[in-house]
Amino acid sequence: MATQKMLMKLTLLGMIISMVLGLVPLAYGAIPCGQIQLKIAPCLGYVRGPGGPAPGPCCNGVRAVNNEARTTPDRQDACKCLKNTVLSIPGINLATIAGIPAKCHADTARGKT
Repeated sequence: MATQKMLMKLTLLGMIISMVLGLVPLAYGAIPCGQIQLKIAPCLGYVRGPGGPAPGPCCNGVRAVNNEARTTPDRQDACKCLKNTVLSIPGINLATIAGIPAKCHADTARGKT
């Protein structure tokens, strides 16, 4: 009985630690995920459609995120945010998303520290 209670407490502690650690990257990234989502919101209609030229407001948001995420960890946090956002929205054209950096002239592959 005591072993079961101890196991339950350890499981609960593990869950709390996991939740806290999961929030740390969002708290310490250069740009909070919510701000990234707001900046790229103008891209939503574009990535659900057939493609074509990327809209100006979409490109402005992509370039803003790209310029604000200056270090490798910041860029990784932004990438995680974008991936999670994309996976949560139905009807997204992944090929269109993949082409946005080139169409918006956003150098996402540059080496930064």
